[in-house]
Amino acid sequence: MMKNLVRTVLLIFIFLISSLHAMSLDEIIAKALNQNPSLASITQRIAANQSNIDASDQFSNPTLSYAHNTLKSSEKMSRSTMSFQQKLPYFNKRDTRRKVAIAQGDVLSENLEQAKVSLSKAIKNQAYSIWESRALLQTIREYEKLTQQNIELFESYTRTVGNQHMGIMSAELTLSDLHIQKSTLEAKHYKAYTRLSYLASFEVKNLLLALHIDALPKRSELLEKLRHNHDLALREKKILKSQAMVKNAEINNYPDFNLLGAYNYRQNYDDYWSFSVGMTLPVYGTEDDREEEARKLLLSEQSLKADTQVAINSEFESAYQQLKSAYKIYHIINNEALPQVEHMFDLTASSISTGGDLFKYIDILVKKLKLEQKSIMTVASYYRANAEISALSGTLK
Repeated sequence: MMKNLVRTVLLIFIFLISSLHAMSLDEIIAKALNQNPSLASITQRIAANQSNIDASDQFSNPTLSYAHNTLKSSEKMSRSTMSFQQKLPYFNKRDTRRKVAIAQGDVLSENLEQAKVSLSKAIKNQAYSIWESRALLQTIREYEKLTQQNIELFESYTRTVGNQHMGIMSAELTLSDLHIQKSTLEAKHYKAYTRLSYLASFEVKNLLLALHIDALPKRSELLEKLRHNHDLALREKKILKSQAMVKNAEINNYPDFNLLGAYNYRQNYDDYWSFSVGMTLPVYGTEDDREEEARKLLLSEQSLKADTQVAINSEFESAYQQLKSAYKIYHIINNEALPQVEHMFDLTASSISTGGDLFKYIDILVKKLKLEQKSIMTVASYYRANAEISALSGTLK
């Protein structure tokens, strides 16, 4: 009695200590979003693009030059010339370049949001895999214990009844299969924790997570949230960038101007200033080709947006059907199948205590185990489908 009490207290103590170090799924996601290297890389690219925005509306660097001819100083044409040249872009060219750079920044920002959603979805799926393997392991261990107890019970009957050897062998085979399943699940459980730690960018040792299926969400409400999809928003940002590039290509057809000022020094004659104005001549059609290229790229982005919308709708329908199917299967198992098996189990258990047929008992035991395993896997499938829909809706949690 005292040993059992000490054991119970020790188990409770271990559970409390482990719970102190456990992290919830929301905590893991929040921490991962703050320190994931891939997200940090996109953040740095956004910061780098700010420098591009600042530089986009600046003038080109001026040119300062010095020239000296070899004529004798007594000649009027002998001079030393210091000149300054500045290129002046056509009106509004600098503004259109700035708008392209700003649009690129918007694309990068949307890329960051999209990456956050993808990371959150991946972390959720790994967390659900951990919950699934943990729940399956717990179930396997319970059935291992129960099967071992029945083997020991029937071994005691063999001393007086000689027809239970086949039943015991069947139970031992079932127990061996449970050992194999447990070993496989333990490896899968460890791998899931390793993958979760990689995604979170820190070691996760204990996940605090409880899953259960509540009411099925309404399809109309989930569809409404798809307007926040980041894939679609990214396509829209790319279209805006392409439109800005078209306007920039259009205005590049207009010529730029060059202003030149020079001071001419003559040793034996008066010094003088000279000024000149030049302009670029877009006569070779390069700018027209660039403009046509920009327009075709805009059409491409518009087509990709339409394709993305179709893909989102298809992915949503697939995920919702998975969600709906998991919901139905879960309730069939827990409201119909398991109660029937439980009743059969009770009937058989009563005969087992008096040395009844172990074959029937093991068969029902295996059926019950498979149903409970299916129930666990269905819950995990339900939450994975929900994670897919949440990602399509642009939700991080």
